[in-house]
Amino acid sequence: MAPTQTSPTQPSGTDHRYVLTLGCPDQTGIVSRISRFLADAGGWITEAAYHSDDETGWFFTRQAVRADSIDVGADELRDRFAAEVAAELGPETDWRLTDTRAEKSAVLLVSKDSHCLIDLLGRAYRHELPATIKAVVGNHPDLADLTERYGIPFHHVPFPSDRKADAFAEVGRIVDGYRPDAIVLARFMQILPPQLCDAWAGRAINIHHSFLPSFVGARPYHQAFARGVKLIGATCHYVTADLDAGPIIEQDVIRVDHGDAVADMVRQGRDIETLVLSRGLRWHLEDRVLVHGRKTVIFS
Repeated sequence: MAPTQTSPTQPSGTDHRYVLTLGCPDQTGIVSRISRFLADAGGWITEAAYHSDDETGWFFTRQAVRADSIDVGADELRDRFAAEVAAELGPETDWRLTDTRAEKSAVLLVSKDSHCLIDLLGRAYRHELPATIKAVVGNHPDLADLTERYGIPFHHVPFPSDRKADAFAEVGRIVDGYRPDAIVLARFMQILPPQLCDAWAGRAINIHHSFLPSFVGARPYHQAFARGVKLIGATCHYVTADLDAGPIIEQDVIRVDHGDAVADMVRQGRDIETLVLSRGLRWHLEDRVLVHGRKTVIFS
């Protein structure tokens, strides 16, 4: 009998936070205005990070406050911030205020490779991801048994070459039914059509087994071997209609040498892929990633 999946451990007491993320055109007094607002609300700030981008003239911040220090709920705090701060900072201000007690969820898309799926299922089972994995969707049935051992539904959607549009429509219907905070392409090996890229913008996350922008597309380890590289890596990025060109969340590398065959590179690359994907997904779920154009600011 398959185990029943458990939800991530919910924060309690002093672990319960409201998290504010904001980006806007840089100007004098932003930090003061936000700090004053939080102080007036009784907010006990536990984490604060800032970045001012000279090239774009944009300001970014992430702030976490103890929820038990504020007498109002997240909805009322949002309404107050919108009226008292965001409106004052200007119409281009992009901000969110999230409650760490609001459960987040993810849906994983897979093909046949199991290493990223195994890693994420294990982390979720151990409560190391701040989200529940609601479902796994695969274009092959190979990983169904593995997924269902964790009590998670597996949806098999075949991808015949002459009916890919229909297959993607079915994947979209399944995923949207779960309303996930993250859609993770855990070595899905299919290129999302533009309509899904648009619908899932800022939520669809891919792991590419290459240190982008080098070696895009298929068989990057074979490309790297042929080029005689000394470093191989992986890239976690948001999915856009431009292949492997979405805003980058996380990257890492490992050293290889002339004695490594392609199979050695693939084996070592899998280790990097799992680490990079889990880091990127966690940062996304914890609202640590702010996207501006083709770049990201990561308050890790």
